[in-house]
Amino acid sequence: MENRFPGHRDGRRAAAQATRQASEQERELAMAEMYAECGLLRELAESSGVRLDDTVDSLTALDQLLPRWRDDPQVSQWLGTDAGLYLGTVIRHRVPDARWRLAPDGRPLMVLGTGFELDATAIGRDWAEQGAPQLAAVYRAASDG
Repeated sequence: MENRFPGHRDGRRAAAQATRQASEQERELAMAEMYAECGLLRELAESSGVRLDDTVDSLTALDQLLPRWRDDPQVSQWLGTDAGLYLGTVIRHRVPDARWRLAPDGRPLMVLGTGFELDATAIGRDWAEQGAPQLAAVYRAASDG
């Protein structure tokens, strides 16, 4: 049977794709807002006189804090997760085309414009527990492409 409306099907596909893209953008924005909260990290930073302003300077200031939190593994884990989310937030705001994506297991990944993915929370936990990698160094590597 011949299709009497040849452009109709293509129009529906384009509209469906546009709807999916808008939905993905809305979900990514909601994720970004939630991840940017980083309550425990913000509390620590404020009490240490560090201003979290989504810049590499704030990451450098976090790298220079004395790691008193390492005495409590539970605090260290939560703080590390927050540090990773904050790192991802800075990257998302400062590195062109960077965005959040959920891995199939639910972990938040930072996806760079090149397609390279960073497991920001794992990086943050390593930083909180071991002091490495430094958050500012990860940011610089991400911004270099």
